[in-house]
Amino acid sequence: METTLAKTPEKRQVVFMAMLLLLWESGSEAIRYSIPEETKTGYLVANLDKDLGLRVEELVIRGARIHHRGNKELLQLDAETGNLFLKEKLDREELCGVTEPCLLHFQLILENPVQFFQTDLQLTDINDHSPEFPHREMLLKIPESAQPGTVFPLKAAQDSDIGNNAVQNYTVSSNLHFHVVTLSRADGRKYPELVLDKALDREEQPELTLTLTAVDGGSPPRSGATTVRIEVVDINDNAPQFVQSLYEVQVPENSPVDALVLIVSARDLDAGIHGNVVYSLFQGGGASQPFVIDEVTGEIRLKGALDFETTPFYNMEIIATDSGGFSGKCSVTIQVLDVNDNAPKLAISSLTKSIPENAPEAVVAVYSVSDPDSGDNGKMVCSIQNDLPFLLKPTFENYYTLVTEGPLDRESRAESIITITVTDLGTPRLTAQHAITVQVSDVNDNAPAFTQTSYTLFVQENNSPALHIGTISATDSDSGSNALITYSLLPTHDPQLALSSLISINADNGQLFVLRALDYEALQTFEFRVGATDQGLPALSSQALVRVLVLDFQLLKATEPGLFTVWAHNGEVRTSRLLSERDAPKHRLLLLVKDNGDPPRSASVTLHVLVVDGFSQPYLPLPEVAPNPEHQNDLLTLYLVIALASVSSLFLLSVLLFLGMRLCRRARAASLSGCSVPEGHFPGHLVDVSGAGTLSQSYEYEVCLTGDTGTGEFKFLKPMIPQLLLQDPGREIKEKPHFRNSFVFS
Repeated sequence: METTLAKTPEKRQVVFMAMLLLLWESGSEAIRYSIPEETKTGYLVANLDKDLGLRVEELVIRGARIHHRGNKELLQLDAETGNLFLKEKLDREELCGVTEPCLLHFQLILENPVQFFQTDLQLTDINDHSPEFPHREMLLKIPESAQPGTVFPLKAAQDSDIGNNAVQNYTVSSNLHFHVVTLSRADGRKYPELVLDKALDREEQPELTLTLTAVDGGSPPRSGATTVRIEVVDINDNAPQFVQSLYEVQVPENSPVDALVLIVSARDLDAGIHGNVVYSLFQGGGASQPFVIDEVTGEIRLKGALDFETTPFYNMEIIATDSGGFSGKCSVTIQVLDVNDNAPKLAISSLTKSIPENAPEAVVAVYSVSDPDSGDNGKMVCSIQNDLPFLLKPTFENYYTLVTEGPLDRESRAESIITITVTDLGTPRLTAQHAITVQVSDVNDNAPAFTQTSYTLFVQENNSPALHIGTISATDSDSGSNALITYSLLPTHDPQLALSSLISINADNGQLFVLRALDYEALQTFEFRVGATDQGLPALSSQALVRVLVLDFQLLKATEPGLFTVWAHNGEVRTSRLLSERDAPKHRLLLLVKDNGDPPRSASVTLHVLVVDGFSQPYLPLPEVAPNPEHQNDLLTLYLVIALASVSSLFLLSVLLFLGMRLCRRARAASLSGCSVPEGHFPGHLVDVSGAGTLSQSYEYEVCLTGDTGTGEFKFLKPMIPQLLLQDPGREIKEKPHFRNSFVFS
């Protein structure tokens, strides 16, 4: 039986015939041991460590074991001593039949690295079977006209032993008419023939009884006997003769029962009843034959199934006997043709179900294949899927090793199902498959990765301690403990920055906290690095930069500069002096908030302030469109020019106007309890802030102050800056110029 490994476009296959020849020619001769059959169980066959030059401890460490192709374990290896024992009695006739020499092939398999040693055990025959004749009695009909020297064929005895232990001689009981001669066939088997020494006389003795004895060559010899009964018949002077002395035929092993194999033919020149021929089949080698012959027509047919793997050929002898007792014989050789009726078999010798990733080359399995068919029917092709990172390598004879093609990556493929397919080259092709599931165990080969390379966080001055200012996040593509991440603050190179007293981080979720209130004058911005470390062996880590910016507020424009001020670090807008009647009733303030990043980012807001005498109205009417500050400045200039031109014409009326104003002040002081404003309704939303972003953001606020307000203050409604700006510094707020925020203060 041969095994071939090929590679097709769909499947990766390994051709190993050339490799097998190289291995065989490289000096890997089999060690042969010989024991007699029927040796008792436990018999010491050999000591392998001495014969193979191996150390006893090496057999244990490398997992030495004995493998036999059959279904039974015939030998047992004691790895601690290197002794090879017989596990059960062995019957040579059962294991090998007539094959000589009887060799049982074993393999000693070592692992780490994989190594094979071929061992052959030869069973020598002992004389444990006696010759046996197929029948207890033979009947010969011999005409009285038979001349001395006439030979009569006899059925041979069967002996399962071989060589000298098989049948060596035939003897016949003492008589006056016959003696027996022992002849040899081409295959060495002995058969008897009865020779007539003295003419028979039916009238004197119509019947004779002889004892035929077969003796083998064993020590002591064994024998078997049968009775030969001879009937003396009338004269018949012509014996049947076959058309051919040798018939050869080929029969497929899958032929059905009762199939016609061959037709033999014999002729007898005698007439009448002496010319009628009867066929019989005998001289079959071995046990019972799966053939039967029609005694009239000479047709040989199958009476049982054929099996090429058990018996590849049959030798038979056909006897044609006429009614007068004369007979002729011919030989028939039947060759059984092999058909592809046996699927390949795959036996796993060693299997590893879990392979660590990044291993350069790991052995997954060691297995053997076999197919008892012959020729192309016994040639095999091994293959696995083409899209897997594994290879098949021939190792020794029909053994293969399944190994990884290179380092595996658990993150790409955590599990592989490998289907080993063994296909013979017969017609039709038969296939055997075996699936192996291989798990890839994780190795800590991936460092944690931050979602951003840097983080920018914003915080106001005078914040509350333990304020949560943001969260950093990292991921790890490993699994188990290799993917558990611990966050930490890394040492800073700035000796003036006491980072441990300023910032803390939650080691489990990456949340950042400011431990104390920040002072803008002392610290406007600072940077530090955070680390993410997994819990694998070895531990891997990565870093990210965190930048914290303290916000700054500025007053860009005002209708009356100097009347209002804004605190730079908390956004509070205050009056810098007492309000008077000379101040404009409406004020427009443009405020800017910016960080200290690089580049700096900012957002603006517009604040409208309305000066009134009181809050008696249910709401404050607000202008729909905010006036343009440049346009207001132009109108003020025009008013001044008109006022200067009118001074000369109104000089005479100044006294009267002065008196009138005095009277008005007294009346107004009497009604300070309320602010007279036209009635109406407050807008549905006193505060309306929307939008997201930075840079060009513009908000508008409306504020009412009483006329006699001193140095007062008013604040933005909290939060002063949209929370989105603090949470996501990279996100810009879009400007909506028509929205206004309205505030009312007393």
